[in-house]
Amino acid sequence: MEDKNMLPQIIQDILSTSHSLFTRSIPGFGEEATTTYDYDYSEPCHKPSVKQMGAWILPPLYSLVFIFGFVGNILVVLILISCKKLKSMTDIYLLNLAISDLLFLLTLPFWAHYAANEWIFGDVMCKLFTGLYHIGYFGGIFFIILLTVDRYLAIVHAVFALKARTVTFGVLTSGITWVVAVLASLPGIIFTKFQEEEDSHVCGPYFPLIWKNFHTIMRNILSLVLPLLVMVICYSGILHTLFRCRNEKKRHRAVRLIFAIMIVYFLFWAPYNIVIFLTTFQEAFGLSNCESSSHLDRAMQVTETLGMTHCCINPIIYAFVGEKFRRYLSVFFRKHIAKRLCKQCPVFYREAADRVSSTFTPSTGEQEVSVGL
Repeated sequence: MEDKNMLPQIIQDILSTSHSLFTRSIPGFGEEATTTYDYDYSEPCHKPSVKQMGAWILPPLYSLVFIFGFVGNILVVLILISCKKLKSMTDIYLLNLAISDLLFLLTLPFWAHYAANEWIFGDVMCKLFTGLYHIGYFGGIFFIILLTVDRYLAIVHAVFALKARTVTFGVLTSGITWVVAVLASLPGIIFTKFQEEEDSHVCGPYFPLIWKNFHTIMRNILSLVLPLLVMVICYSGILHTLFRCRNEKKRHRAVRLIFAIMIVYFLFWAPYNIVIFLTTFQEAFGLSNCESSSHLDRAMQVTETLGMTHCCINPIIYAFVGEKFRRYLSVFFRKHIAKRLCKQCPVFYREAADRVSSTFTPSTGEQEVSVGL
């Protein structure tokens, strides 16, 4: 009789343990809307509204982000290659930042389809697009950090920067950065699985508890603590140098672009990383009850969607903050688009490249302390 009374408790412990070992959040829309079990109570925690909300809202949002982000970042790549010719280390980093955003964007149509339906693309594609998602995410962070350090060297250590800030060094550090981004993405790729769950096919991470905690802490260190630390150190030195500089107009413009990129990154991605941290350590923060778990799931969807829109923001920043980018965009439009649409319009045959390139100087290869864009 005692054994029979213990049976429900054993089942409850097994369910609680299985829920603790795995997370059902997937790249694209947070927690999977399956039935989960509360840590403190034996009643199942039904959260169908989370999945329904995602299926209704996320596909159109992801589609818009993909369209605008893809067009914007492709324009950045074309301008850097065709107009700027990748003449500085800053150009190399900006190009790689745009490529990181494009890798990230390529996964959005698949997550949009998954938000409204089950995963139909199989295990290989599940791991592939999860890998692109994480590599694009970490790559974007690391190249923003490199751009900040690049600004710091160009302004605070200008003499040393003339020798160190070369295209060759930019290519070398970019290659190393991609390797680090891949290594940081490996846990998310390895523990992502495609399998059948409650009569539907899902693609999501199934982390053992230790790896789940490690991955969350690593992500917060790499994407929040490290960029914030680099920004505080570098911009403190930059501001100190600019305050001592009499002719700081051009150098001030050089700082504005990268500073705007950093600030926008934190505004868009910090909330999502905080929600991931709270979700992973729900018990420690007293959020393991059903109501709090549902709120975290909704917060996950909202903050991740906000973070994903970040990859189409950088081209907008270039357009509004980078004066040279607007000039290059005008040249690119006149030479490669308008002339093809209106071949009989002589005004489009006037070359404006010389006017744009007049901002270059022999001493640095690029004035404005190599603003890049």
